Amino acid sequence: MENNDKYWQIMTRQMPIVEKGEQEKFKNSRITVIGCGGIGGQTIEMLARMGVGELILVDEDVFDWTNLNRQSLATTAEIGLEKSDVAKKKVEAINPYVKVKSYTRHVDASNIDEIIKDSNIVIDALDNILTRVIVSRKAREYKIPYIHGAIHATLGQVTVFLPNTKSYEEMFNLPSLGKELNDEVINDLNNIASGTPPALGPTPNLIGCLESMEAFKIITGLGKVTVAPKILTFDLLDFNSFKIEEI
Repeated sequence: MENNDKYWQIMTRQMPIVEKGEQEKFKNSRITVIGCGGIGGQTIEMLARMGVGELILVDEDVFDWTNLNRQSLATTAEIGLEKSDVAKKKVEAINPYVKVKSYTRHVDASNIDEIIKDSNIVIDALDNILTRVIVSRKAREYKIPYIHGAIHATLGQVTVFLPNTKSYEEMFNLPSLGKELNDEVINDLNNIASGTPPALGPTPNLIGCLESMEAFKIITGLGKVTVAPKILTFDLLDFNSFKIEEI
């Protein structure tokens, strides 16, 4: 009972906005975040602070010096450490009532079932299109909402794919649509975006906050979810650019 009381103490400031039954739904939810870097780090932290019940965290990488300009989980003390493990420890330090599993692995067709099959929501905090295709396909197969977020420099976008909406591949007219992921198709996907995209610190962090809020809305039923083909886009160099459009 004491631990339960402390959970609700953490939630005190948001409870005037959220009914207890709605918060209970979030407390009982399991969310998978694939990517624990710039977008993922902020997504994970916000989900923990909002009181999610369980997190599955996945990233194949370790922190390095180039991450320090934008990745909220990175400090000089974390250089060389596995991102997923650091994320797990950060969540436990923020909100010890969140169950956390972390995996340091490359996500592909051989392990995606194991990673997302029991999730209520899958959040894309990825930086490559091929993995997004793999994850989005599997989420659709399991009828799991798939929250997509992406950045380039000061540009950002967020949308939510549900089992009955356009798919990720259909919405962005990808060359993999309706095709098996053979070597030729994979090469076509990899050629869409090559190299490391530029990123200014606030951009991925804002996307992470927005993705966590979309997850909260889906689980609790609060507000309006940004469902495909609608998409929220912005350029942080021009605040007048914030808009929801339809693709």
